[in-house]
Amino acid sequence: MRVRFPALLLAVAVVLPTAAPASILFRPKKDIQYVAPGDEEINGTARELFETGQSAENSGDRGRAIKAYRAIVKKYPRDALAPNAAYRFAVVLEENGDYLKAAEAYRVYVEKFPRGSNFEQAIEAQFRIGEMYLGGKKVKFLGIPLKASMERAAEIFAGIVRSAPYGKYTARAQFNIGRASEKQGNPDAAVKAYQSVIEKFPDDPIAADAQYQIGYIWYKEGRSGARDAKAADNAKVGFQDFLYRYPKSEKAAQAKENLRTLEHKQTTDAFEIAKFYDKQKNYRAAVIYYNDVIRQQPGSNEGEQAKRRVEELRAKVGDAALQSAALTAATAKKPAPKTASIGSDRGEDMNDVPMRMSPADVAPLPPPEYDESLPPPASLNPGNTTAPYVPSTAPSPTPEPSPDSTPGI
Repeated sequence: MRVRFPALLLAVAVVLPTAAPASILFRPKKDIQYVAPGDEEINGTARELFETGQSAENSGDRGRAIKAYRAIVKKYPRDALAPNAAYRFAVVLEENGDYLKAAEAYRVYVEKFPRGSNFEQAIEAQFRIGEMYLGGKKVKFLGIPLKASMERAAEIFAGIVRSAPYGKYTARAQFNIGRASEKQGNPDAAVKAYQSVIEKFPDDPIAADAQYQIGYIWYKEGRSGARDAKAADNAKVGFQDFLYRYPKSEKAAQAKENLRTLEHKQTTDAFEIAKFYDKQKNYRAAVIYYNDVIRQQPGSNEGEQAKRRVEELRAKVGDAALQSAALTAATAKKPAPKTASIGSDRGEDMNDVPMRMSPADVAPLPPPEYDESLPPPASLNPGNTTAPYVPSTAPSPTPEPSPDSTPGI
């Protein structure tokens, strides 16, 4: 009886394994390991594991399906079932809401099995997940949102560009790298990404959007508060190139309006600087900027005011005093006469006095005026380029709308 009772308990434990809180693994020359239910290692041939994964998918046990498919790829990478297992592994991860892991699994699939039957679907899935994060979906760690969505989106799109350089979604993926860089506040990287779209995919419709965005990025830089003449010039070139290459684009009207606004802003800035110098009685510098206003927009209100003021200053101080400033740039490389020294009262020679090349050398510029009034950017979400979601056994997640998604302009 003493022998039979322990044996009976052992038999009950074998017959009713679900009653045990954990599985016990006995391995030769190793300590006993306790594994939680559901975490047991799945073994079998590639065919058996694949059937296990399919059965688990059908029953809604995604965790078991993931383990089965992963085991095939790990243990039988050369088996004929490995490509399909790798793809199903990524699909179930996406259905389970593990989007970053799913994107990585799709990327591994297309890189390891470039001739797989689901290659295009895997690229499309990466694009879909990338747009979710580009649209503002938060990356989470231990349930806490992190501000790394744009970085993750850019990585996913870069993977598409590497894996499928001539694919259906490649041009759009390259464009979205530029969008992510813009949202990260990196205009130089954004311009580089958009330029790559234009150079590699000139015939793709998204190239027009890329060219527009190049002009718009520089436009914002030129209007951000500091008077950055280089950024303004780059913006003008960007919009002019856009109008030259895509004159029939739906954004052509907006590009022309941006150019007019930009040119008017430059004229207004020059006029305000001219008035600043005028008020400081630095008439030589003022005339230079008044003439710049006349040159830029002769028929504008500022242009007419500049003309009248130049005539008033000519009558007030004489042509000689004003023309000397206008001729400074032309005569900068010529040595000045030693007898006409402005520092002769200090015993200095004219050749010892540095030549003043611009009004900024004569007097400081006025404080910058911050102007945040920008025209709307181009539409960044053409409806015919977003990848459709392939129906699966799980409901599709709804990506959050992009904050900068504006109807076509």
